[in-house]
Amino acid sequence: MQSVYIAGASFGSGKSSVVLGFMEMLSTVNLRLGFFRPMVAAGVEQDNLTNLVRGRYNLPFPPEMLYGCTAQTAGQLVAAGRYDDLLELILNKFTLLKESCDLVVCAGTDFNEQVPSLGFDFNADLANNLGCALVLVVKGFRRSPDMCLRALQQAHTSMRNRGGDFLVSFINGIAPEHVAEVQAGIHALMLANEHVYIIPEDPALGMPTMGEVAQALGAECLRGEGEGLNQAVATFKVGAMEVAGFLDNVEDGCLIITPGDRADIILACLAADASTSCPRVAGLLLTGGLRPAPSLERVISGLERTKLSILSVPTDIFDTVLDVNRIQATILPSDERKIATALGAFESNVGVDDLRARISGSQSGRITPLMFEYQLIRRAKADRRRIVLPEGGDERILRAAEILTLRSVVDLTLLGNPERIRRRIADLGLKLEGIEIIDPSVSPDRERYAKMYYELRKNKGISEEMANDALVDVSYFGTLMVYAGDADGMVSGATHTTQHTIRPAFETIRTKPGTKLVSSVIFMCLPNGVLVYGDCAINPNPNAEQLANIAMSSAETAAAFGVEPRVAMLSYSSGTSGKGEDVDRVREAVRIVRETRPELAIEGPIQYDAAVDPGVAASKMPESKVAGHATVLIFPDLNTGNNTYKAVQRSSGAVAIGPILQGLKKPVNDLSRGCTVTDIVNTVAITAIQAQTDASRSATRVKREALAQVKTQSQGELI
Repeated sequence: MQSVYIAGASFGSGKSSVVLGFMEMLSTVNLRLGFFRPMVAAGVEQDNLTNLVRGRYNLPFPPEMLYGCTAQTAGQLVAAGRYDDLLELILNKFTLLKESCDLVVCAGTDFNEQVPSLGFDFNADLANNLGCALVLVVKGFRRSPDMCLRALQQAHTSMRNRGGDFLVSFINGIAPEHVAEVQAGIHALMLANEHVYIIPEDPALGMPTMGEVAQALGAECLRGEGEGLNQAVATFKVGAMEVAGFLDNVEDGCLIITPGDRADIILACLAADASTSCPRVAGLLLTGGLRPAPSLERVISGLERTKLSILSVPTDIFDTVLDVNRIQATILPSDERKIATALGAFESNVGVDDLRARISGSQSGRITPLMFEYQLIRRAKADRRRIVLPEGGDERILRAAEILTLRSVVDLTLLGNPERIRRRIADLGLKLEGIEIIDPSVSPDRERYAKMYYELRKNKGISEEMANDALVDVSYFGTLMVYAGDADGMVSGATHTTQHTIRPAFETIRTKPGTKLVSSVIFMCLPNGVLVYGDCAINPNPNAEQLANIAMSSAETAAAFGVEPRVAMLSYSSGTSGKGEDVDRVREAVRIVRETRPELAIEGPIQYDAAVDPGVAASKMPESKVAGHATVLIFPDLNTGNNTYKAVQRSSGAVAIGPILQGLKKPVNDLSRGCTVTDIVNTVAITAIQAQTDASRSATRVKREALAQVKTQSQGELI
C-alpha cells in the first residue's frame, strides 16, 4: 500500500491542518499507521506537528524513528554539494519506519531560513524517492484567485516534469468569497485526472495562541498556564500611553506588549478582562525581563476569575515586537480548539470517504477505539440533530460544546441563565457565538411544556401548579423539549445524579413499543478494541427475563455502532462448573436469549477472563465460539457492572462512553459526574446517531402504515 507525502507549495500553506486531516481520516482504517518528517528544525522533541500526531494517534514508535535529519545536518550536506547523500540519509530512516507500518503519512519540509534551497522541488524529489503519492497544498491565505491558480498550475507543472505519483491537491485558506471563482478557474485549467479540493479560510487557524507566542519567544509564563495559553492572538498592541488613551485602542483578542514595570497598563488589562463592556485581551507580554512589583503580584495572585496569561521576555520593546511579528501560527498538541477547527474545516470540504478509499483499499472488520470515536463524529455529522444540554454552566459541557460546534457535529441548546452562561463562555475564552441558550424559568415554552407534563402525569397525582413548578428544573425542561420534538435528544449528568437525569424520561418519553425494559450500556474504548458493558446504570437486580432483555438490547446497540455482537453473560463460574441461585439465573437468561434470538452469538454463564482472553478461554471453554472473543459483556447486577466499568476505566485509562440508555422512544443519555470533555463529545454524538436511527425507523413505520392503509382501501373497493 502506497504511503502519502504532503508537501506545501510555498511557506505558510497551512500544511499542518491537511496533515492532521489525513491522519484523522486514515486512523479509521485498520492499518499500522506511521508518521514521518524528512527534516525538523532541531530535535524532534521540539517539533509541534510530530508531537501532536504522535500523541493524538498513539503512535508506538520512538521519536527518533519519525524524522530523517535536522535542518543543520541538511544544510551542511547541501553546502558540501552532497544532495544525493541527503536524500539517501532520509530514505534510510524512512525505510526503517516503513518496515513497521502499512502506510506512512509524510509531512514535507518547511520553507525556513535555515535551508532556503530545500523548497517544493526538494519535496517532490523526496516523494519520488520514498515511493509516496504526492499531496500538494497550495497557499490561499491572503492571496487573490489569480495568484492561487498560478501557484497551483506551477506546482502541477513541476510535479509532471518529475514524473511522480500524484494523488490530490488542496488550495488551503482561500477567502470564502473567492471560492466560486477559484473553482471555475480550476475547471478552466483542465488539470486532467487531478482532483483539487478547496478549504476556505478560517481566521482562527491563522492566529497564534498565547502558548505559541510563549514557545516561539521562549517566554516565562508568570500566570495563566493551561487554558489561558490557548487564547488566540488576533493582533498585538504596544502599551505605552496613559491608561485612558490605551483602553480606547484595545481590540478584542489583542496581545498587549508593555514593559514589566508598567503597573498602570497591567492593571488596566486585568480590569478590562474582568469587565463585560471592554474588548477581551488575549494576554500580556512583559518586556525587559522586568517583573511586576510585589504589591501588584499580590493583587494578581488573588484574582480568581481571570485566566489572562502573563508572559515575560528579556528583550526590549523593539526587539520583542519584531519577534512577535515573525511568529507563524501552528497547532500545539494541547490546543483542542484549533485541532477541532482544523478537522472541522477538512471534513466539511473534502470527500473523505472517496479519498480514504483511494488510499487505503479494503478494511478489516476490527474496530479500534480511535476508529470508533471517529466514526461516531462522521455519522453524527451526516444528518445533524439538535441535542439539548441542561447543564449549560459546567465548564466541561461548554468546552465539549465548542468542539462539537467547531466540527459541525450537532446543533446544541444549552439550558441555564443566559447572562451567566455567556459570561462563563467569555471567561473561558471559548468560541460559541450564536449558540442557543434557554432559561427554563422565563422561557415562553414553559407553559406549553407544563401542560404536556400535566396531561401525562395527572393520573399520578400531579396538579397543574406542580407541573408548572417542575418545568423550572433543567432536567424536566430538557426532557420535555425532546418529548415535544423541539430537540432530538438530551445529554445530562455531569453535575446531576443518574436518577435526576433519567426520571423525567421514564415519566414522559417512556419506552418503545414492544420494549419491556429500559437498560443501559457503556462503550469501553480499550487500547486493543471497543467492548460494550451492560447494564451499569439502571437495573439493580435483574431477574432472568430482564437479563435476557438487557443482553438482546445491548447486542442491537453494539451492532448499530459497528461492533459485531458476541455476547458473554457474566457470572462467577464458567459453563456447568458452578451452581447456586445467581449462576442459575444467568443460565436461564442465556436459554431465553437462545430461544428468542437463535442467530445471536451468546455464551454463559462465563467468567470475565474466559470471555475476553483467548488463552483462558481455550482452557475453560475450548468449544465456545464466543469465549475469548466476546464484545458485549452483560453483568449479573448493577453493583458488579458499575464497579467493574469504573475500575477498568480508572486503572487502564480507557475512555468510557455512556451510560447510553436503550429502550426509550427518544434518546436521553446520562453522563458520569466524573466525565471528561471527550466523554461528553462522544456521548452527544451517540445521542445524535440514536436520534437519526429513531427518525429513520419512525419514517419507515409511517410509510409501512400508509401502504397498509392504501392496500386496505383498495381491497375495500374491490369488495
